[in-house]
Amino acid sequence: MFLTIFLQAVMGAGLAKVGAAFSACLAVFGASWGISRIGSTALESMARQPEAAGDIRSGMVLAAALIEGVAMFAVVVCFLVLFV
Repeated sequence: MFLTIFLQAVMGAGLAKVGAAFSACLAVFGASWGISRIGSTALESMARQPEAAGDIRSGMVLAAALIEGVAMFAVVVCFLVLFV
């Protein structure tokens, strides 16, 4: 069933649109996985060394913002492929 839906999407929308949607999905998945890794590692670091929690938190927020920016750029590029 999934294969027939996929083949209809490829035939109807074109392979470029399916590829753009798939790469947008990968970009969002990669960003969410990266931010979750940053969060879990930061929490472990704060538990081991509570006096450095402020520095760790600021570094975590900066890294998460950079990852989110790259993911947003990738999604915008994928949408440009879809609509332009």
